[in-house]
Amino acid sequence: MRTNVQFRTTPVGDAVLIASRQVWLASLGAAVVTREWAQSEAGNVFRKMVKEGTAVESKTIRLVGDRIETSFAAANTLWRHARGTVQSTVRQAADSAVTLVQNKLPKSLPKVTLPAMLTPVAKPKARAKKRVQAKRAVKAPVARTVKRGKRVAKAATRK
Repeated sequence: MRTNVQFRTTPVGDAVLIASRQVWLASLGAAVVTREWAQSEAGNVFRKMVKEGTAVESKTIRLVGDRIETSFAAANTLWRHARGTVQSTVRQAADSAVTLVQNKLPKSLPKVTLPAMLTPVAKPKARAKKRVQAKRAVKAPVARTVKRGKRVAKAATRK
């Protein structure tokens, strides 16, 4: 006895096969379009993106550099102020201690003087002070110009 088995495709099965084939063909078409775009236009778009990125990067570096420079200047000012306050406080304490010791000790003992590091520093003469100020006035702009020149050179080599 022979049995014949027949396979029938249902309309739903045909629709699934057709849909999957259409997705496959669409993906092939997308790949071809992408390849053509990459060959003709992608280079220009990429170069434009690199140019924009370079501009944004240099702007950001300039901003951050200026802010850091300002922060360093403020920190140096605070440091100088704190150092001056500490020095004057130490000098006052030392003067008070020396005066107290001198008043309490018998007069027959030799007088105590402050060590050289605690004695007030003599102020420099006017000419020397002016020379130092002139050197500082010239050094700061030159240093900033050199720093900016290095930044520009770095940016140029990146392009």
